[in-house]
Amino acid sequence: MTIERRLKPQINIDLTPLIDIVFQLVIFFMISSTFKTAPGIELNLPDSGTATTITITELTVIAVSEDEVYVNKTRTTAEGAAAVIGSELTGRSLEDVQAVLEAGAEAPYQLIVALLDSLRKNGIVSVGLSTRAPSRESP
Repeated sequence: MTIERRLKPQINIDLTPLIDIVFQLVIFFMISSTFKTAPGIELNLPDSGTATTITITELTVIAVSEDEVYVNKTRTTAEGAAAVIGSELTGRSLEDVQAVLEAGAEAPYQLIVALLDSLRKNGIVSVGLSTRAPSRESP
């Protein structure tokens, strides 16, 4: 008895072109993507039990110290904040402008009052203070 052996064709898929295309796409998206980062200011915000999240703000004032105040990414001092706020508001209607004041928990009270005065001198009456929700560990 003789057994016939049939030759089975071997099918091999060449993955090299597929890998080349995938790498080219990865490189293309890495090069063409831009990442928007927030300013690198580290603040320890105070706790608040009634904190809410604001998604859109018109004017952001960040107080680090007397000599370092940021108004929409523009660095200034506490004395120069009023002038920078005025220049940021040129061409805007003051009725709809909302400002957010961010200061660290260790910031002096006088600094916060001075920045609030600078905002009021420029006609901004709607000011929110940025806080964080309290951690669940604290009572």
